[in-house]
Amino acid sequence: MNLDNDLKSIQQVRDLVSQAKEAQLEFKHYSQQQVDKIVSAMAEAGYSASERLAKLAHEETGFGNVKDKTTKNIFGTKNVHESIKDLKTVGVIDVQNGGKIIKIAEPMGVVAALIPSTNPTSTAMFKTLISLKCRNAIVASPHPKAVRCSAEALDILREAAEKAGAPRGLIKYLSTPTLAGTDALMKHQDIAVILATGSTPMVKAAYSTGTPAYGVGSGNVPAFVERTANVKKAASDIIFGTTFDNGVLCSSEQAVIVDRPIKDRFIDEAKKFGAYFLSSEEKLKLEDKIAKGAKLNPEIVGKPAEFIAEYSGFQVPNGTKVLIADCKGVGHNEPLSIEKLSPVLAFYTVDGWLEGCHKCIDLLEFGGMGHTLAIHSNDQEVIMKFALEKPAFRIVVNTPSSVGAVGYTTDLAPSMTLGVGTWGGSIVSENVTAKHLMNIKTLAFETNPVSEGSAVSALDYSVKFNPATNHQGFMHQIEERLRARAGNPKFEKISKKNSASAENEKFGTGITTEQIEKIIKEFNG
Repeated sequence: MNLDNDLKSIQQVRDLVSQAKEAQLEFKHYSQQQVDKIVSAMAEAGYSASERLAKLAHEETGFGNVKDKTTKNIFGTKNVHESIKDLKTVGVIDVQNGGKIIKIAEPMGVVAALIPSTNPTSTAMFKTLISLKCRNAIVASPHPKAVRCSAEALDILREAAEKAGAPRGLIKYLSTPTLAGTDALMKHQDIAVILATGSTPMVKAAYSTGTPAYGVGSGNVPAFVERTANVKKAASDIIFGTTFDNGVLCSSEQAVIVDRPIKDRFIDEAKKFGAYFLSSEEKLKLEDKIAKGAKLNPEIVGKPAEFIAEYSGFQVPNGTKVLIADCKGVGHNEPLSIEKLSPVLAFYTVDGWLEGCHKCIDLLEFGGMGHTLAIHSNDQEVIMKFALEKPAFRIVVNTPSSVGAVGYTTDLAPSMTLGVGTWGGSIVSENVTAKHLMNIKTLAFETNPVSEGSAVSALDYSVKFNPATNHQGFMHQIEERLRARAGNPKFEKISKKNSASAENEKFGTGITTEQIEKIIKEFNG
């Protein structure tokens, strides 16, 4: 019997989640050293395939360009790995207040990862790295228009992980993704958390499943150029930012707001970097193609400026990198004020930072609440006013917004998933990374006694291993125990009746019954 794709996808979800769950139950017992070896191997494999995967993504989706997609793949593997490689995600990860507070990391379980067509390989690899860093499994749902390239990226990381010792089944993906299948994945009882990156409806669907979810919102990023800015650098940064991979990053500049005293200088500099300023007639033609009704026309997403101009019915000089149109208002009556995900900028002129402030707020409230704002200025007081008063959780200064917000040109945490906080409908307001994918258990000792009596009030974590006396400090013992059980989650319970005959039986990596009983005795005091 032939099943339709929806039913195939739903059945595949059930099979994949079951396999991933089984693998994760083994993986959660791995030591930090084992986990780090696996994550490092994946990052290296993905990095090595960056250009090949960029070509596959461009061929399959038609979005962006190979050069910038290669950069994103490098960023999503090498840069991300550098930022998380020293993060402790196994066992005791922090000791506070002289041993009275002990933080212990626990994995979440199986991660459901939605992969967008705009960044299909870089996001797939990024989410896999941060998921496995915290001893989770991952089941990905690629965008239907980018299945092949996302699958190839995930296969590369899967093979590297398994060669480095990861359990089989830890990295899975839907080969027949459908809306019904993705919905079933997000609602599956064994999915612990959703990483939602994609269209606004898909992210909202993730929030409505009842499963914990990290999601992003739309960008519609304004870039304000204040009168004290280095105009040449600001123009260069903004053109670079909005044209990077033809504008498909949600953090790409969508509008430029220029202070009146520097307007003419900015226009002159922008033209030098490939900007083309539209006439009123050309603007009308572009508006007709940018939006279909109140929605962005997908035919122009990720396309180069020259293609968009020709598609709209007018010609631009060879080498044009970005189309810029003069705008007055913000809203549905001004189609170019929406998030365009292409090298097209709305251009606003304001008189002073306060008017610029209001225009930025208008744009963010129209379609980018909580996401990102760029400011180009050398006035520290104005910069701080923007930081304090704007409804954006990433305010990048004197840098391209598209690559600054993700942490490529700034010290923000490298991430392909940018939280927009409660203002944008998300529970997280920072760049999502590995630290968001582990549960943290807390051991807390009494600090304000209500009863008299002598009792242990803290753990002595300060004593280190002494090789001369073979005395093991408490923290060293914990690490040794974690290593002893790493990769061996399933133990047969030893009954007292059979314990004598099993006294010298070894388990996992060589721990004996006698050693197990010794550990239990130590824990029981």
